[in-house]
Amino acid sequence: MAESSGRLLVGTAKGAFLLELNGSGWSIDGPHFSGRSVYAMMLDRRAGRNRIWAAATSWHFGAELVFSDDGGKTWDMPEEMRIKFPEDTEKSLENIWQITAGAEDDTLYVGVAPAAIFESHDNGATWALNRGLWEHPHCKEWTPGFGGLAVHTIVTDNEDPNSLKIAISTGGVYQSANKGESWNVTNKGVKAYFLPDPYPEFGQCVHKIVRHPHDKDTFFLQNHHGVYRSRDGATTWEEIENGLPSNFGFGITATENGNVFIVPLKADGERFTCEGKLRVYRSGDEGDTWEPLTKGLPQENAYEVILRDAMDSAGDEVYFGTKNGKLFGSRDNGDSWEMIQGSLPEINCVKAY
Repeated sequence: MAESSGRLLVGTAKGAFLLELNGSGWSIDGPHFSGRSVYAMMLDRRAGRNRIWAAATSWHFGAELVFSDDGGKTWDMPEEMRIKFPEDTEKSLENIWQITAGAEDDTLYVGVAPAAIFESHDNGATWALNRGLWEHPHCKEWTPGFGGLAVHTIVTDNEDPNSLKIAISTGGVYQSANKGESWNVTNKGVKAYFLPDPYPEFGQCVHKIVRHPHDKDTFFLQNHHGVYRSRDGATTWEEIENGLPSNFGFGITATENGNVFIVPLKADGERFTCEGKLRVYRSGDEGDTWEPLTKGLPQENAYEVILRDAMDSAGDEVYFGTKNGKLFGSRDNGDSWEMIQGSLPEINCVKAY
């Protein structure tokens, strides 16, 4: 991760907002794509670019992948959808959940519902379905989670362009060592308590995975009831739940100094903050222990929900948004928090740079 430049991309149920920190505080620009749900955004600064990507979904027009090269003043809205399932799949695009930069300057990956990956190797000019994943023998057995059947997380490796790791709801963690030509399932140790076999090969409802900023073999995973760590490149997993009020939640992030942050929620049937207290939990020892962080956060009647892509970090700063439209940030590694915005539409994603 690079040092934060004080820029946030915020996707909501009613459009996208661009925020920037300056001498007088946070400025906010938006909504862009007013009325459309934005579940994924990304700022691409590779090769001298300053391109913002966004996925704007209309229940009438469908999901569109758009970009801006001038800080959101204008947007390239295609006449035809950039992301389309080939006719032989007999599927249509439902939603775009993730936009991720590849290790190579012109490579981009998009995770979508129904569960699939599209890739571009010409900076988004053309896109193709990743057939290796789409034709995987497990594909027909994946089932939708509460939010649908989706590839919602894609983790790339700047040192190894062949390496891809993904999370599917509900399929679990898969990874490729050959740029997506083939995929291996890597869910060993992750529990699916709702299945007859609680430790199946696949079928886990993984909510988010993130990589340690310095140790490329260490990963953290927030599951549907379970918080895990992997020391072997997201291949096998161990529970790291001690000290948490709940093992259910969605977002998870790791900062430049190696701290891990999550916001536990109360069970899958209720899905709001435990005890009505908005507490961020931080681990400074890679999940062995956790401490609650509350300074600046409401501790009474704070029944908030933080979605899987609504928490992010840049440098040692941490940001998250809630379904109630509140946007919080910490610029001191979680020791204290401020509410940056308090009345946005429902926040789907937060990206910090």
